[in-house]
Amino acid sequence: MTALLALGIATRTMFRVEVADGRSKILHKDSAYSPDGAVLLDGTIYWTTMGRPTRLAGIDGEAAFDYSAPNGGLHAMGVDGTGRRDLLPAGTVTSGKQLATDNRGWLYWADREGMRVASCRLDGSEYGDLIVNAPEPDRMAECVGVAVDGDYLYWSQKGPSKGGRGRIFRAGLTVPAGESPERRSDIETLWSGLPEPIDLQVVDGILYWTDRGAEPDGNTLNRAPIPAPGEAGSPPEIMARGLQEAVGLAVDPRAGLAYVSDLSGSILAVALDGTGDRVVADLGEMLAGLTLIR
Repeated sequence: MTALLALGIATRTMFRVEVADGRSKILHKDSAYSPDGAVLLDGTIYWTTMGRPTRLAGIDGEAAFDYSAPNGGLHAMGVDGTGRRDLLPAGTVTSGKQLATDNRGWLYWADREGMRVASCRLDGSEYGDLIVNAPEPDRMAECVGVAVDGDYLYWSQKGPSKGGRGRIFRAGLTVPAGESPERRSDIETLWSGLPEPIDLQVVDGILYWTDRGAEPDGNTLNRAPIPAPGEAGSPPEIMARGLQEAVGLAVDPRAGLAYVSDLSGSILAVALDGTGDRVVADLGEMLAGLTLIR
């Protein structure tokens, strides 16, 4: 049976959600502060955390939480909850966001306030930065979503909240010889002017992504074909609308479904053939990353 691993941001909880009937149970509590991205490989759960935020006085909503302190992390444990460990030393990750794997023994993640994309092996060794952005106004330099397909890395930079300035990029999985993560010649901008792209996944030459931006094109699930080298992406197809701050994404081509989580606590199943969507579960708390459990 297929299930989903869903991450509860505020309660630091990992849930197992059965996609057939929406039943949920707690897999793990106290995952460290603000879990965001997860993958499951060979019986091991790997996940990122954004760390413990500082509450800013006089500000309401999400903007009141400052994640700029480098207290995020990358963690692992068995799917049975045993063997929990931190893969990287404290201070390495500022605010870990979406996590991806190349299925060749490497993990890749976006570090939002760290303004970078980084990677390491499954045991935490050989850590390295792949993309490092210089600070920009309006959160334009912050990396959020990440996906890997073949020898290519894809990542999103959402820009300001509801700003309509989001972008999705592509580069090689390795920094070109003689270059640095700060200055790479192989970075392509595939999409720009998006509402607020968040998590990404590539399936069969198609890029899927969630979007938290302003409606009508934000708070959506999107997809578009991966463009050829040197070409820009085509206008995306919007597969589902009306989400409440869409974040997590798990595409299951075998089932013909894409699952999306949002900050209202809902998980939506969207048919890849365009025949509609349904609510799988409502966990009643803010949800971030999703990953499939077979």
